Amino acid sequence: MAKQYRILTAAAAAIALTFGAAHAATTDAPPPPPGAPAAMSGPGGHGGHRMEMRMQKQLDQLHGQLKLNADQEKLWQTALTTMKQNHQQMRESFRQMHDQMKSMDNQPILDLNAMYAAHQKVEQQNTQLREQTATAWLNFYNALNDQQKTTVSTALKNHFAKMREHEQKMHERWGKHRGGPDGAPGAAAGASATAKP
Repeated sequence: MAKQYRILTAAAAAIALTFGAAHAATTDAPPPPPGAPAAMSGPGGHGGHRMEMRMQKQLDQLHGQLKLNADQEKLWQTALTTMKQNHQQMRESFRQMHDQMKSMDNQPILDLNAMYAAHQKVEQQNTQLREQTATAWLNFYNALNDQQKTTVSTALKNHFAKMREHEQKMHERWGKHRGGPDGAPGAAAGASATAKP
């Protein structure tokens, strides 16, 4: 049951990610460790603006392909507005957590309980926001006819394929960085003492 729920949540998040909610979907990534820089850990971090623009372009393209009726258009706009507002709230909560963690740097003894509590609070808030965004997109998706769902499904499949390709490239890069295609530490340790990074 829990596994099915996770699959459903992932599917809903994928819809949000593919159609402009990069921000909502990035929150499905593992939570950042306490003290992680906001640029690396939260929505709107490094490269976030480029991703937003790319996702908005995909959104606009899909919107044009779907030829929505008036009721479907309302659901689209609701999902879009929900996604953008929730992303903004999530961005703000990550920023606040980052500021709080930064202020703790000056303490000689870290209050790990406070750090954990702050992290948990942000995660709970963001979980609710993710659910709202996913529900809004699912409401929109469920109002589509089969032809429109096929268009959405095709876009999702293409997106999944690109994600897998990107992931594969990252694994290959990491393998080379670690010294071998399998990423085993020290795999190329003795290969060349003069190898340049």
